[in-house]
Amino acid sequence: MPDARDFILTNLRLEPAPGVPEIRLYRAHPASRLSRLIGDDAPAPYWAYHWAGGTVLARYVLDHPDCVRGRRVVDLGAGSGVVGIAAALCGAAGVMGVDIDPYAASVIPLNAEANGVILAVQNGELTAPPDADLILAGDIFYEPELAARMATFCTACIHAGIEVLVGDMGRKPLPLDLLTPLATYDVPDFGQTGVLPARVFRFTGASQGNSN
Repeated sequence: MPDARDFILTNLRLEPAPGVPEIRLYRAHPASRLSRLIGDDAPAPYWAYHWAGGTVLARYVLDHPDCVRGRRVVDLGAGSGVVGIAAALCGAAGVMGVDIDPYAASVIPLNAEANGVILAVQNGELTAPPDADLILAGDIFYEPELAARMATFCTACIHAGIEVLVGDMGRKPLPLDLLTPLATYDVPDFGQTGVLPARVFRFTGASQGNSN
């Protein structure tokens, strides 16, 4: 198996992130042939592409730097680290990117370095509220089972006094009754042409009576 860091540096392109051109990321392209790194049967390499939930959350943070300035931030389901990088650029006191994919743990420091910031990385799933002030969670509600687990985790974080902001393009498992919308942006999403509306929400952990 090739070294992940060397493979990323050699075979991915460092370029402005779609929707958040202030941030540069190592991104996959057809010639990257990621299967040489992760294998043919590996989980999808979400860390190598752009997704609407992360993009809209990073855009929101860059446009509203006071939401992260001076705070301890966790980028949950970090992928490429784009949301955590946005938080670090906007003056967060510290940022940790958390992702279950070990290759995300390789690319996040590279992306952070390319943008002149430092992110701590945890490879694995958080099972208890972290030592943080704010959780930024993009694209964590894309499957029903995962969505239920993440809703329980985010509720525990709220009860522990941690603010949770969520970015999503409106997937069916999104628990809208637990969310308060804050902003909407038209952003690109991997596999889609053009842009689509995606929203940033505050996770409340209590029903808002909203079902659409």
